[in-house]
Amino acid sequence: MNDLTILAASEATRRTLTLGLFAVFIAVTLYITLWASRQNKTASDFYDGGRSFSAVQNGFAIGGDYMSAASFLGIAGIIALYGYDGFLYSIGFLVAWLVALLLVAELLRNSGRYTMGDVLAFRMRQRPVRTAAGVSTITVSIFYLIAQMVGAGSLVALLLGIGKGEEFLGLSQGAAKNVTVVIVGALMITYVIVGGMRGTTWVQIVKAGLLMTGATLMTIFVMVKFNFNPSSLLGSAATESGKGDAFLNPGLRYGAGDWKTKVDLISLGLALVLGTAGLPHILIRFYTVPTAKDARRSVQWAIGIIGSFYLLTLALGFGAAALVGSDAIRAQNPGGNTAAPQLAEELGGGAGSLGGAIFLAFIASVAFATILAVVAGLTLASSSSVAHDVYANVIRKGDVDERSEVRVARLAAIVIGAVAIVLSIFAQNLNVAFLVALAFAVAASGNLPAILYSLFWRKFNTQGATWAIYGGLGVALFLVIFSPVVSGSPTAMISDRDFSWFPLENPGIISIPAGFFFGWLGTVLSKERDDAKYDELEVRSLTGAGAH
Repeated sequence: MNDLTILAASEATRRTLTLGLFAVFIAVTLYITLWASRQNKTASDFYDGGRSFSAVQNGFAIGGDYMSAASFLGIAGIIALYGYDGFLYSIGFLVAWLVALLLVAELLRNSGRYTMGDVLAFRMRQRPVRTAAGVSTITVSIFYLIAQMVGAGSLVALLLGIGKGEEFLGLSQGAAKNVTVVIVGALMITYVIVGGMRGTTWVQIVKAGLLMTGATLMTIFVMVKFNFNPSSLLGSAATESGKGDAFLNPGLRYGAGDWKTKVDLISLGLALVLGTAGLPHILIRFYTVPTAKDARRSVQWAIGIIGSFYLLTLALGFGAAALVGSDAIRAQNPGGNTAAPQLAEELGGGAGSLGGAIFLAFIASVAFATILAVVAGLTLASSSSVAHDVYANVIRKGDVDERSEVRVARLAAIVIGAVAIVLSIFAQNLNVAFLVALAFAVAASGNLPAILYSLFWRKFNTQGATWAIYGGLGVALFLVIFSPVVSGSPTAMISDRDFSWFPLENPGIISIPAGFFFGWLGTVLSKERDDAKYDELEVRSLTGAGAH
């Protein structure tokens, strides 16, 4: 057999393994979803799983929800391309959990029922506040959904071996990515409308276990390659990157050059550290446990799991730079989203080897599981807000039966999924970690100011809440539209146009203070005040008395 025949046979083997493992995972998760659907009897079962999960289970589910394609694909890729600066994403994502633990988790669990809007509307006028909460939840969720689905498209193109100008089953690389986005969208809609929170949670628990197993195996194999010598790994990564010592020092992506990169670094840090406590799909996880103590303990478990994982991303990123090379990674995907799967192939024996095909298929299946679990959680959060906040409490003013409310949630999941599918098709060239950072900025700009003011500021009122959400959200979206992310750069969503005038890639440094400012301004310009309701909220949030 000649080399071309061997290579073709290996490619076919890899595709068969990949599609087979994908099919197994999808079958298992669909079974879990169907099983969970038989346990769903009430609206509470659909929205919060009947609050039946333990702290350990919820901790793993939070990890499964949080360790997204941005973590596994995006961060590994950005470390492989930019070295030290790429790891700043990991640090920001991890430190953010201290904000969630100390300021939000327990208080939110005691104060709300199903959604963020429950907390904000507790001592304010229902309709305007719940409408604002619904708009913000949907916006943040769609930003996050786009990131996951872009990751899915890049992953499948690599797995099926579809390079530029090549085809598979008549599909070009771009067409295959788009078909993948549609398939992922259809699956996430199925998980939500059939399994609800119970099914989604178990999918996330399974996914967290798979992801930690895959990342740990890859880390061990990388360290074996370098005789468990970190210095050797870092030195080889610096050499193969083509950047030399600059690869291991700050400034390759952020902090060097003109003032814009330095301010962008600060903006990114603010968005990552403050954004987690405002992410809707994370906030609703605090409602799935029976007590506030369990909510706090589940965050502690999540910090341990997530912290361990982000340490592993160092080995994955630098390992990819050393063993695959930055040029090969960029050639497959300009944003670096395929660095981890390419590393898996290299660790298994390299392209064309059976071991490489098997390990690549396994890691890719783990990544695909990661994407499916996260998009299901995002879709559930946004559809729950549409049904519970907007439909039940704004349109129907609380006069609605549980069955109708859950039906609307399922319809909302279909619509939101369709919107995310369409938008994802236009964002295929962007790094998924970067896209998630934008979602964090939007969440920190609109949701976080409203939540913190509501929990800790006695004078805060309805106008302050709506101004904080719409003001922060509006400023963030406005700046993103006119930033290099959307136009004016080769990797922008609209690469052939340039209407960017805002110089930063992340708007957090402007939009987050704007959200807090608008919340303060709206409050002081309104005479509305209800001290009795604040006192009740304070007692409930701190003690759990009267909590659902």
